[in-house]
Amino acid sequence: QVQLVESGGGLAQAGGSLSLSCAASGRAFSYYAMAWFRQAPGEEREFLANINWDGSSTNYADSVRGRFTISRDNRKKMVYLQMNRLKPEDTAIYLCAATFAPGDAKIGTTYDSWGQGTQVTVSS
Repeated sequence: QVQLVESGGGLAQAGGSLSLSCAASGRAFSYYAMAWFRQAPGEEREFLANINWDGSSTNYADSVRGRFTISRDNRKKMVYLQMNRLKPEDTAIYLCAATFAPGDAKIGTTYDSWGQGTQVTVSS
């Protein structure tokens, strides 16, 4: 497994931008597929985006496609989520996740490592 620590959350105004980072530690990070999820109070965990081991393939949820961009830097063991045109409904805790095994990338149970999350709050 890898250990994951998110950072970069905070308060933004609607229409603004935030950039989240996820720092990984442990061996073989470059072999892991990575993803971002979010969870708002009282809501289920929501898949946002995933990226394959070398960054050549990405997928996005309809709710963020065209606004959010996932990327990774394997040399730095980092994964990023650039969030633009933020909306109040983007307010949630954002979590980074990693999986070594193939599976449905949109399902949380596919992932075996999770960070603690970082809070994102978007004001109207």
